[in-house]
Amino acid sequence: MATYAIGDLQGCVSPLYQLLDKLAFSPAHDRLWFVGDLVNRGPESLDALRFVRDLGDAAITVLGNHDLHLLACAYTDRRPKKKDTLDSILNAPDCDELLDWLRRQPLIHRDRQLGWTLVHAGIPPAWDLDTAETCAREAEAVLAGPQAREFLAQMYGNKPKHWSAELDGFDRLRYIINGLTRMRYCRNDGALDMDSKTAPDQVADAGLTPWFNVPRRRSEGARIVFGHWSTLGPAKARNHSWGIDQGCLWGGCLTALRLDSDPPQIFQHRCRQFIKPG
Repeated sequence: MATYAIGDLQGCVSPLYQLLDKLAFSPAHDRLWFVGDLVNRGPESLDALRFVRDLGDAAITVLGNHDLHLLACAYTDRRPKKKDTLDSILNAPDCDELLDWLRRQPLIHRDRQLGWTLVHAGIPPAWDLDTAETCAREAEAVLAGPQAREFLAQMYGNKPKHWSAELDGFDRLRYIINGLTRMRYCRNDGALDMDSKTAPDQVADAGLTPWFNVPRRRSEGARIVFGHWSTLGPAKARNHSWGIDQGCLWGGCLTALRLDSDPPQIFQHRCRQFIKPG
């Protein structure tokens, strides 16, 4: 049995079919871990959501920021943006079933036997993996419960930027969501940065450090696979962390990382550009 982590789909499911053909993927024997952002901006968001849902036990997906954006558009007054491709889901006859399934997916998946942790954006430097799991479960319970609409309406915002165990209410939940689904860089004082999206070698602000390079981060040494950062560069180990969003949506590659091999193996499928960067 093989276990593959798959980079951000963002509504580009046709390249996934072709990549899975290359892998000779069998849902009876193999497992897929999706790093989140199944939907949005690409042309096949509805098909992508249905396909991953229908894989059942053969797939695990964590929630990404675009998945949460879909939920916010469905359950609150928030409206899709100009470049969003969410209408096919919101108008689908099985919309309610799909959204109910989506909001019950985890924010982090940790396989102690395999020795890997799956997350969309990363692990805030102030957290070890146990803390990350505990905090993720808190937010997951709210998203799956009766407070989901209220929280989704309060979810957006860049504060608080610093972690404290004393945070509570929506501030605490917002930090958890931002850390796990939006973060790329942190500042020297540990604050999450929600603005910078460029590659590390192009960042002009010397006060920014990629989250996986923050000195003395508490998850140091853990093997983490994440997406979210299409400008990061080649899929490779960075302090034991692998970023596998290779910009399929922008004409890059859809990437699979085989997690049960040593070293991890990379498989890619070149994608047709659907949206120009920027």
